[in-house]
Amino acid sequence: MKRWTWPAVVAVFFLLAAVLVGCSGGANSNAQPAKKEEPKTEQAAFPVTVKDGLGEDVTIKAEPKKIVSLIPSNTEIAYALGLGDKIVGVSGFDNYPEDVKTKTKIGGMEFNVEKIISLKPDLVLAHASSAHNSRDGLKQLKDAGITVLVVNDAKSFDDVYASIELIGKATGASDKAKQVIDEMKEKLAQIQEKAKQIPADKQANVWIEVSPPPQLYTAGKGTFMDEMLQVISAKNVAGSLEGWPMVTEEKAVAYKPDVIITTYGGAKQVFARAAWKDVPAVKNKRVYDVNTDLVSRPGPRLVEGVEELAKAVYPDVFK
Repeated sequence: MKRWTWPAVVAVFFLLAAVLVGCSGGANSNAQPAKKEEPKTEQAAFPVTVKDGLGEDVTIKAEPKKIVSLIPSNTEIAYALGLGDKIVGVSGFDNYPEDVKTKTKIGGMEFNVEKIISLKPDLVLAHASSAHNSRDGLKQLKDAGITVLVVNDAKSFDDVYASIELIGKATGASDKAKQVIDEMKEKLAQIQEKAKQIPADKQANVWIEVSPPPQLYTAGKGTFMDEMLQVISAKNVAGSLEGWPMVTEEKAVAYKPDVIITTYGGAKQVFARAAWKDVPAVKNKRVYDVNTDLVSRPGPRLVEGVEELAKAVYPDVFK
């Protein structure tokens, strides 16, 4: 048996050590140490350019820190996106959420340009529904160096999703906007699925009353309320009409609706009309008031409006 000398033992030791170090990527290796992966988060990239509700390109140079909203629907969307602390001014019509009461009021249909400028906002959220009438005021804001974003005039749920996405992108809140939209779609799908159990011959004929006589207005095709009735498997008796038509009392009575929904708190008025006493909804005491903001304001709470309508029209199904 061959005996190992001490020098030989030492030589073998260092040879093994060298091999081990080489395999493990030691100090003299070309291998780079593994980097700890940071959690991936989507960072808003500014400047960002978006196409507004008038089809014009608007560039937001930096993430807005101070925002003025000219219409309640924009305000509600901004709050839903977690931007409440950045809101410094709102319209006199704003009533939700409660925090809007602490914000500076900048006027109603005719906003106060000087007051808005004094708030030094980075971004003003205008709206396509009033942009034409407010053209001069919006130009003054732009001339003062304020970025103005005109949000699209939403007439359907898809349009509302587009509004939320637009405001989210313009304010660096795209991730939150997607979350809000996904939640709305999920709740809407749940309501629609529940409504499928209502057979066609049991679906209610519904009259939506937006304002009372002598100017009797209803909700026709192409409105949120018409789409909401479709979601809950109800029939809009004025569904063949477009938009927000004015209808005579004779025509409304002739529709013979099973349910009447008023959006202005007018249920008692409907019950008091002598000409309506034989309408099924009146005879069966199925006339209800709903919160107008929930069924007409194009924002995240529209799904709550659908739920309110569903409970009124089909109380047994949507308890």
